[in-house]
Amino acid sequence: MATSLHWPAEAIWEAVVTDLPGFSVEVLTQIDSSNSELMRRARAGQHDPVLLVAEQQSAGRGRMGRQWFSGEGGISSLSFSLGLPLKPQDWSGLSLAVGLSIARSLHPDLRLKWPNDLWWRGRKLAGILIETASLGDSRYLVVGVGINIAQPQATGLATPPAWLQEVLPGIDAAQALQRVAAPLVQAIQTFEQKGFQPFQAAFNECDALSATAVTLSDGTTGIAQGVDGNGSLRVQTAQGLKLISSSEVSVRALAL
Repeated sequence: MATSLHWPAEAIWEAVVTDLPGFSVEVLTQIDSSNSELMRRARAGQHDPVLLVAEQQSAGRGRMGRQWFSGEGGISSLSFSLGLPLKPQDWSGLSLAVGLSIARSLHPDLRLKWPNDLWWRGRKLAGILIETASLGDSRYLVVGVGINIAQPQATGLATPPAWLQEVLPGIDAAQALQRVAAPLVQAIQTFEQKGFQPFQAAFNECDALSATAVTLSDGTTGIAQGVDGNGSLRVQTAQGLKLISSSEVSVRALAL
């Protein structure tokens, strides 16, 4: 199925290339996974900054190997990956900074579920997958983003996902991409220079889990209390305050 969308590749390139020399924008009709493609390129020695849009993905991936369902023709969803060399002093909190940038670019009422999901009224609207490849003393960063644009087909999930046209009626994938692309590059560059600290307060203002009962992957329960300056989730448990990093646990809300 051919898409009728006109992707704003030139406008995005013009907005980004001054701050990110060598930057390019590509749109592919179909691919297995935009993240997988950029990781393959990085391992083959291609390290230029690029925004790769996939109109359809046959094997889209989310965090912890979960499948990300991608609509046909770029109509019902937006899937893209941003790849660029990066050398921050500390990688902690990067996925939170990315999520915050996307949420701010789309709508002020969107919420962030630690560590990497965007929520609308208690339902998942978008997800983020971050991967890296070694470049010696730095790394090649690949940030994958999947956003539901129109109402998704039934997925069998206990809680049906949200979609962006609920929040912004009439918006399409190309318009959503133009909203988020340049600010995302700017947020990543700010993170590279200053770490997560500049994003902490804004993330906590959008935190979907704030004051919510949660269960950690080891079975521990507690109350989420925002994130610290490194992006770690603060959870008040019966044993005291625990700081949780994204590599240690998954978090499930018990009540919203």
